[in-house]
Parts: sequence; structure tokens; C-alpha cells
Amino acid sequence: MANPVLDNLRDKANRLPLLPGVYIMLDAQGQVIYVGKAKKLKNRVSSYFHGEHLPKVAAMVEKVRDFNVIVAGSEFEALVLENSLIKRHKPHYNILLKDDKGYPFIRLDMREEYPTLSVESRVLKDGARYFGPFGGRSLTFDIITTVSKALLLPDCTRKFPRDIGKERPCLNYHMGTCAGWCLRDSDAEDYRRRMAQAALILEGKSRELIEDLRARMEQAAEELRFERAAELRDRLRAVEGLANRQRVIATAFADTDAVGFCRGAKTCFTVLHFVDGNLVGKDTEMMEEPIEEDSDALSGLVRQYYTAHRGGWPKSILLPLEIEDAADLEELLSQVSGRRIYIETPKRGERMRLIESAALNAREEIQRRTTHEQRRSKTLEWLQRALELESFPHRIEAFDISNLGATGIVAAMTVHVDGKPLKRDYRRFRMRDLDGPDDYASMYQAVTRRFRHYLEKDEKFADCPDLLLIDGGDVHAATAEKALRDLGLSVPVFGMVKDDRHRTRALIRSDSREIGIKGNQAVFALVGAIQEETHRFAIEYQRSLRREGLASKLDEIPGVGEKRRNDLIKSFQSLKAIREASAEQLALVVPKNTAQAVYEYFHKPEEETP
Repeated sequence: MANPVLDNLRDKANRLPLLPGVYIMLDAQGQVIYVGKAKKLKNRVSSYFHGEHLPKVAAMVEKVRDFNVIVAGSEFEALVLENSLIKRHKPHYNILLKDDKGYPFIRLDMREEYPTLSVESRVLKDGARYFGPFGGRSLTFDIITTVSKALLLPDCTRKFPRDIGKERPCLNYHMGTCAGWCLRDSDAEDYRRRMAQAALILEGKSRELIEDLRARMEQAAEELRFERAAELRDRLRAVEGLANRQRVIATAFADTDAVGFCRGAKTCFTVLHFVDGNLVGKDTEMMEEPIEEDSDALSGLVRQYYTAHRGGWPKSILLPLEIEDAADLEELLSQVSGRRIYIETPKRGERMRLIESAALNAREEIQRRTTHEQRRSKTLEWLQRALELESFPHRIEAFDISNLGATGIVAAMTVHVDGKPLKRDYRRFRMRDLDGPDDYASMYQAVTRRFRHYLEKDEKFADCPDLLLIDGGDVHAATAEKALRDLGLSVPVFGMVKDDRHRTRALIRSDSREIGIKGNQAVFALVGAIQEETHRFAIEYQRSLRREGLASKLDEIPGVGEKRRNDLIKSFQSLKAIREASAEQLALVVPKNTAQAVYEYFHKPEEETP
């Protein structure tokens, strides 16, 4: 059925120029619901009004009633303009960061009679001094606490001079972490001197403070003021104890940021702040799944995150994947920050380990904030999109072949429903009428037999899978597809390909096109678990048949009953091992007369050997 609105939008998009720019999607009320940038406006905008889309994109397109475009002079100009429009309109379908408060600073106003250290989100033109920015609010409060304890400054909620002499000193005074500024005889000038010393520490000038304290301590000792000298000594030691933390305090945001990005039941964007490889802060944002591809979503998040802040620029930003507009984003952030900033995607070494740490933090955050059912559902949704399946992969069946020489060839079928194994539906097949080991013929026979049962309405095979996974490569997948076609059926089939370490690395179509799954840890784990479980089930069946064959052979020997047969099987594991064992070795497991009977059975003259 024709859709006049969609036809008009398609016609309008087809008339756009092949130039870079920004497009603005509008709903029926004229509200901006999505803003995007494009290298070629015509190609990008028209793509929304042709073909099938992912559910979230389709939901956005369904609400579009009109769009505007702004042609830009370059891709860089388009990036800057898109960023500005997203900030202004905050469109519903754009990926948006909630936290726009910037990196925290420490504020100190020495004009006050009793100045205090406080955490602020931004620098104001109020005459106070601001130190930072630092990598997170928790780190900033920790710095204030550490400096306050080192200088015996108050770390409580009392206000001075209002609360001086009103109450007894708090626990900090009795523990020796505060000089008791709430006491009536406290020295206001000493308080201000210590606060000035705190400013030196926050400026990264601890060395100057240490030299001053040491000189004053030595002078007090020379003047025989030993109590004052001991007090200065304790303060000196406390300040020297900050030396290891000084680079964190003074340069807490001057080195490297590692970005983590993970899609799961939710999407997580994480930034870890490192100084010389040491983690000093972390920011995390959870959001609904973006409609953009990973690289575009990551680019938008990085752009929003850094341009929203008024300071705290790292030298390098490490990303987990390549983004198309990295050079333009580098230029934008360098302009905004006033310093050169580098965007990198490391592939190995220490910087790669920082990226892996950020990715781990993002995955763990999703794990903490979502249920098992939500994670499984999102994992299967991703699998549906990646494999371009028409229906949700509610039921997944997997096949594996196991053989031992020309005999004992078996196939195993496992079933996973909503990502969980359904063991009551597992099935096993023993191959028939094969001349020798042939994995492809075995796979064809196993798939044929399974779906023939389905067509014959066998209750044990009543459910048809939404997805078929075959252990092996493209030829295995093509063999299973042929078996289905010959039965007049159509089920999506993919091979499960292992790497050189026998771990599932990808899914593969019968036309040899691979679909990588390592980028999504949850999918990688699910498919790997399905392949391992199917292989385990096949091997287990193979071993059970071998034990049955061994048992039937031993049953022919006089004096070997069920118990002694099982003892021999348990001890020797195979018919070959029993055949090659000496009578003495056999007698270690069964009585001597039985051991002799078994030995003689397998060592008859050649013409009499069974």
C-alpha cells in the first residue's frame, strides 16, 4: 500500500546535494527528534526512507514528517554544527549524556576569615581560587580529606567563627586528625597559614612547603621550643607522606583517558582517567541503545562528553574502535581545549590494556544494572540483527558430528531456548549406511532425519528452530542447507568457526561470508557455550557407544559378569588396552582365574580369534 508521507520524504531526499552537512528530522508537531551529520546528504538521508531498519531506527522514521538540512563547507564544519544542534535541541532519538556538570574543581576563598575547601562543578568569576580540574567527585573529596588530615584542618560541618567554643571538639580532634579549631583558644592566624599551605599542595608546590616546614622546625629546635618543633615535625612528615599522591593531586587529569563502550541489555559509556598508567578516576554513563552504529555512537558520545566540560583535558584519548571522523574530532577538541589532543585506537601493548580495562568496567556496569533475562534478550536481539534473521532466535538448535574411524559415527543435536539449554529436547543420531568417515554425509543425514521427524509430526521433534548452528565451516553449513531444501524447508543456517585455540571466533554463511562476534562479548560467550555444549554431548554419546561395544565383547568371556566387566572397563577404558594387558595386570582388577580367562580369550591362535 502506498504511503504518501514516505513517498514525499523519499522524493525530497533524492533531491538533496551530494555535499557534507547536517540533517534535522522533525515530527508532526515540528519538534526536532533526531540530528545527524553526513558526508553526502543525499545518500545518508534517503537511506532512512528505503528498505528495512533496526527496530529503534524504524520507530524514529515512522514519526518523521519532514526534515531540514544545512549544507556545510566541510565534514569538520558538519561535525561542529551537529554537536551544537544536539546540545540545543536535545533530540529524543539522539544518544545523550545526562551528566553535563563538568569535571570538579576545589574552591578556596582566602578573603574569608576562616576559608574552607569545597568542591565545585565549574570555575566562577567570584574572586576565589580554583584548583583542578580533577578526574571525578569522589577523587576530589578524597584529595580534600587527605590534605586536611595532613595539615590538621577541620573536615567537619561546623562553621567558623560561628561555632567556636559552642560544643566540645569532635572525634577528629581526639584522634589527632584535627587541631581543634572549634576550641575557644584556637589561633585564627595559624588556621589561615595552614590553609595557605593547603593551597601550595593543591598547586603542586609541596616541595616549597616541605622546605619551609623543615626550616621552621629546625629553628624551633634551636630556640629550645621542643613542643613546637615536634608539632612541626609531625606536620612535615604528614606533608611528605603526600609526595606519592602529589602527582595525582597536581596533574590528576593531564595524561590519558581510556574509553569503554559496550552494548548489552543497556549501553554503557565509561571513561577511565589514567596518570602514568595509574587509574585516578572513572566516569560512567548508562543509556538506552543508540540507533547509530557503534563507531558513530562512540564518536557522538566522546564529542558530547569532552565539549561539555570546562577543563581537565587529557593529552590522549584512547578509543576501543576506529571512528571515521577521528581527525575532525581531534581538531574540534584541540580547538575547544586550546591544546593538542590526540585520539588513538591502540592495538597492542600497555595502552591496549588500558582500553581493555575500560571495556571490562563498561561490561561489569551493565551486569550490575540489568537482570539475566534482560541480558539474554539483548544478546539474542543483537544476534538477530547481525545475522539478518527475519524472526527472533527464540529456539536455536546446534549440530556436531563425532566419529571414531569407520565405525561409531554419531551426531548430536542440542537445543537452546531464549539462550538457555533445554536438555529434554537434546537428540542423538547414530549414522547409518556410510562407507567410512564422512562429516558432510553424516551432517546431511543427521539434519535430514531430524526434520523428517518434524514433517511427520513426531511429538519429540515438534518444534521448528528459528536458527540452526552447525559445528564447522561454510561447507558444513551448505550441507545442512541442502538437506533442508531437499525436504522443502527453509531455516537460517550458520557454521560455527573456531580459531587456532579452538575457541569460537565467528559464524559463517554457506556463501563463505563471516559474521564476527568477538566485538560483542555476550554473543561471543553464548555461541561459544552452545558449540562447546554440542561438542560435549556428541563426545559423550560416542563414548557411551564405545562402552556398550566393549561391554558386549566382554560379555562373551566365561566368568565375566556385570560387576567384573564394569571394573575392567573402568580401569582400562578401551578394548585395545584390555587386549594388550598381561594376565598379571588384569589380575590387579579381577580375580586371577577371571584374569586368565580374559587373557586367553584375546590371545587365542590367530585362526580362532573372534
